[in-house]
Amino acid sequence: MCEEHELISTNKKPIKPRTESEQQKVLNRLKRIEGQVRGIQKMVEDDRYCIDILVQMSAINSALKNTGFQILEKHMHHCVSHAIQTGDGEESIDELMKVMQQFSK
Repeated sequence: MCEEHELISTNKKPIKPRTESEQQKVLNRLKRIEGQVRGIQKMVEDDRYCIDILVQMSAINSALKNTGFQILEKHMHHCVSHAIQTGDGEESIDELMKVMQQFSK
């Protein structure tokens, strides 16, 4: 699915929607990340050691990036590829580059 970004909201529909299996994998990853965030909140409430909290935050950042790369790969193989084939490649590539710049910050 062509993902939306808070600063680049296109409201476009996907060229090829995710299968139920693909969608479930992404949702499971996000739910796992959500649980990790709640775990960090509990660590802060329990006044846990800063390094332990930072290690968990690093794990969340990694999980989010990996999930983002999975979505990015799907977008490139389907949405961007389709745009190039139909003559809208420049716009799609520009859009992708803007998101990648934000993603890499």
